[in-house]
Amino acid sequence: MAHFAVITTSGIPDGTRGAITRWMIEPAPGVYVGTLTTRVRTYLWTAVKDSIDQQTGWAAIVYNAPTEQGYQVETHGQRHIERTLTNLDGLTLVAWPRNTTSNTTEW
Repeated sequence: MAHFAVITTSGIPDGTRGAITRWMIEPAPGVYVGTLTTRVRTYLWTAVKDSIDQQTGWAAIVYNAPTEQGYQVETHGQRHIERTLTNLDGLTLVAWPRNTTSNTTEW
């Protein structure tokens, strides 16, 4: 059964972008939307993670899942350092530092 998925990316090679657009549309640069089977979604997400430039690249995927929220979120690469996904009693929440202007990070 196919489910809705959204992948956002930065710092991936053109070949990976081409592979994603075989299965999904790209309504904005680096944003891919489509209805995928679990097998195709897993294949694409693995390809994205394997191709990311580890210095500047990042990616996130959101897809239907049997959770309280009805979806699952995964991130990979440098951007996830700024924000952390946290599971609180079955809910996925996003946490980021309160003060990003100082040299210390407070959560």
